Amino acid sequence: MKTLQETYKKNVVPQLRKELHLTNDLSVPTITKVVLNIGLSKGLTDKKYIDIAEKTLTRITGQKPVFTKAKKSISNFKIREGMVVGAMVTLRGSRMFDFLQKLIHISFPRMRDFHGLETEKGFDEHGNFSFGFKEHIIFPEIASDEVENIHGLEITIRTTAGDKERALALLRSLGFPFKKDKQA
Repeated sequence: MKTLQETYKKNVVPQLRKELHLTNDLSVPTITKVVLNIGLSKGLTDKKYIDIAEKTLTRITGQKPVFTKAKKSISNFKIREGMVVGAMVTLRGSRMFDFLQKLIHISFPRMRDFHGLETEKGFDEHGNFSFGFKEHIIFPEIASDEVENIHGLEITIRTTAGDKERALALLRSLGFPFKKDKQA
């Protein structure tokens, strides 16, 4: 079975070069990094939740997460400056491509009532794509009978595309399941 990285180099680069009318292989958009993030709002009251989030991210990615801290105090949310409010992992290189292959071919098909990713909401003006899951149990490393608390996580895919159309073409050619665009 070909890896996603090999597929990108051998199939996607020539296809996108032709489709986007580019003259050089290096000008073809690529994915630079993937960031997984878990917000730890429940961790403010339950310290065990922070450990659960850390173990979840470590199992899914194979890397230890970095904890993000609040930059300023917000009294309405009972957050003080320096409190741990999130956990994140940044994937690059072969680990990134391995994670994306697992996400496309294993995790998305395991989701209940999944009809594709939204193209309208997830892209920013630079061609980066963000989406989230309500349940982290769609990943094969997480056994659903071992789970005490179900929590969500967000994924951001950073690209060199520069705009939404080029990023969408890149992700579609890699096999991301997007909902069909609405026909006018």
